[in-house]
Amino acid sequence: MSIATTRGDGGQTGLAGGIRVSKADLRVESYGSVDELNSVLGFARSICQHKEIAEWTETIQRTLFRVGSALATPPESKKRPPVISAEDVTMLTELVHKIEAIEGVLSDWSLPGAHTESAAYEVARTVCRRAERSAVRFVENGGVVQPEVLAYMNRLSDVIWLFGRLIEFNAGIDARLRDDTKTGPKWSRAW
Repeated sequence: MSIATTRGDGGQTGLAGGIRVSKADLRVESYGSVDELNSVLGFARSICQHKEIAEWTETIQRTLFRVGSALATPPESKKRPPVISAEDVTMLTELVHKIEAIEGVLSDWSLPGAHTESAAYEVARTVCRRAERSAVRFVENGGVVQPEVLAYMNRLSDVIWLFGRLIEFNAGIDARLRDDTKTGPKWSRAW
């Protein structure tokens, strides 16, 4: 059996459970964006020298397969979507708190590109935000998905941003957007 089935040549694809929809469907866009995020995180992990961040990233990637599958499974499917649980979201929240607790990690907005590994995570963060917007658009247009999916995507972008900061911090790189001569708040949680 070949992966080139030709069934999608007319612009349709199959959802979980065999339901056919347009490749431009908001559901397809949302799980496709999660798939893209997973690939970008895979690249970031492949160049990441920080063992713990690489391990956390792999765990997140495995969860993203469930997130994508949850988005790809419509309510009318015979197949049940995998559960994205409150524990999945809590794991990310705890990771945020763990990294934030490291003295000196958070000093200001970061200018992407000061370090190759952290730059890869910055790209992943922006893809994550786009995937989140896509999932929100899907839900706002009547799509049904577990509420934890949106919470997971929101928390995940925070975690990915912090991965970049931790990489820079451990490398002794100052990637602050502003120098000490600038006044005003150092950084904001509002992206």
